[in-house]
Amino acid sequence: MYAFRFLPFLWLLGPWAALAQSAASTANDAMREAARQFAQTLSAEQKQLAIFTFDHDERFVWHYTPVSRKGLSMKGMTEPQRRAALALLRTGLSDEGYRKALDIMDTENVLRVVENRPPNDTYRDPDNYFLTLFGDPEGTQPWGWRFEGHHLSVQFSSLTGQIMGATPLFLGSNPGEVRAEVPQKGRQILRRETELAFALLETLTPEQRQQAVLATRAYNDLVTGNRRRASLDRMDGLPLAQMTDRQRTLFLQLLQTYLANYRVTLAKQQLEKLEKANLDSLRFAWAGGLQPQLGTGENGWYYRIHGPTILIEYDNTQNNANHIHTVVRDLTNDFGEDMLRTHYEQRKH
Repeated sequence: MYAFRFLPFLWLLGPWAALAQSAASTANDAMREAARQFAQTLSAEQKQLAIFTFDHDERFVWHYTPVSRKGLSMKGMTEPQRRAALALLRTGLSDEGYRKALDIMDTENVLRVVENRPPNDTYRDPDNYFLTLFGDPEGTQPWGWRFEGHHLSVQFSSLTGQIMGATPLFLGSNPGEVRAEVPQKGRQILRRETELAFALLETLTPEQRQQAVLATRAYNDLVTGNRRRASLDRMDGLPLAQMTDRQRTLFLQLLQTYLANYRVTLAKQQLEKLEKANLDSLRFAWAGGLQPQLGTGENGWYYRIHGPTILIEYDNTQNNANHIHTVVRDLTNDFGEDMLRTHYEQRKH
């Protein structure tokens, strides 16, 4: 059994909500100002690489593998531009989320060693991360940005000072646990996402497991991959409404682990949407091995949290079950599409 120090779920209570509400304008203003400052550092040539119109199809392109990307790479930035890019990234994430993002980027250094690549390799490169702006943060029209590279995809959309879209959010880790003789040895970026899920799984009765476990073998990757629109044919798994008090605590802590990667105001927005859609309708589903055996070559495992408005997926099957992918998708508002549609329906353009 895992032993956890259970923290009160304070962010569901009034004081947390009041704090988040008072910080809303600060979060929006901070993101807009950080984007402005980054844009102002760009040369004419860099703007051609880094800035697209808001309605460009590129805004919906996202990957979590090491592929060719559009935007301005960290390698192509000056040191002040790098600081400005990371400052923008930080406006959307909590301290914990930002730390995970930096650790994911740094893990490219681990892969260079593990894969015996030269120090100047550009395939596994912590500078091979790209910032892209969509629209003009200086104006009043919709705008957004994307920060992306191997195992990291962060995107936000904004409308007249309101952050209207904060998904997809992808965080991955290869290795899931660093075992090579490198300075990062022992690092597990997504440890809590793993341990809490197994802690919840261990509490399930045989009858509950029959409902929660969808397959004895894990899926090869995230079921929805990097599709522009995430959707599954149906919601499977064990509903939150059928969980015991202890199971509910574990489930909500697992949910919180994902939402807490966002800045507090944005996490609150996600939570309010889940509450409106009925938290008890959320389901926990599992596939694959029932024991945590990172890097053993065993089956690997997969789980998801699925509800009417949200899909969170976790997969660990590659590299002998030591290669983790996670994603948060807003099933109604990825890339801010739902709020943007409402905006255009209510106003003449």
